[in-house]
Amino acid sequence: MTILDQTTDLALSVAMREGSMAEHQAAEDSSFMSELLGGKVNERGYADYLLRLRVVYATMEEIVAAHRDDAAVAAVADTALERLAAIDADLDHWVADGDRTVDSPAAEAYRQRLLAAAAEWPTLMVAHHYTRYLGDLSGGQAIGRILDRTFELDGAGIAFYDFPEIPKPKIYKDGYRARLDALGLSAEEQERVVTEVKTAFQLNQALFVELGQNLEAYAR
Repeated sequence: MTILDQTTDLALSVAMREGSMAEHQAAEDSSFMSELLGGKVNERGYADYLLRLRVVYATMEEIVAAHRDDAAVAAVADTALERLAAIDADLDHWVADGDRTVDSPAAEAYRQRLLAAAAEWPTLMVAHHYTRYLGDLSGGQAIGRILDRTFELDGAGIAFYDFPEIPKPKIYKDGYRARLDALGLSAEEQERVVTEVKTAFQLNQALFVELGQNLEAYAR
């Protein structure tokens, strides 16, 4: 059975979630994320994670700003979601020398896929937008609380998880999904978006696998 067969009769947001469950779970089950959620990753490990995310968000937010004339991109674009400034603020806390560079083949591969997806069909960006930002508003909130408790931060260095313009994440996420569902994509277009969501989770998993190779150095 193809993705098209599985998702034709589903609302886009449901198809995106259900069609990517395996990839989503694989990313969540990575050794790096397990150690991070267990409070076992040190400051350097978390900083290296942020540096990789910075590559992703800097690229994605630039692309989204450049393609607001695409109906799908316009439907999800919202400055209240943007994370680049928050990441930079957090890096000021976690990286003493202020260095923002990172040697990460996984982050570069992610960046290149974002650029290629936008060039291929800007609507594909909703797959990456959905994967990252709705994740930040969901499980990301738990990560922020764990970091706050583990490192006794009292709120410092975790601006990435703070959405001051979105006081009620659930209501916001419901509205976001409704906007996706209202796009009116054809079955073939929906299949392309669902496939790209799977790719987005795989790219995130690759980041975690790369970070997982350094767990010994990151042990807390």
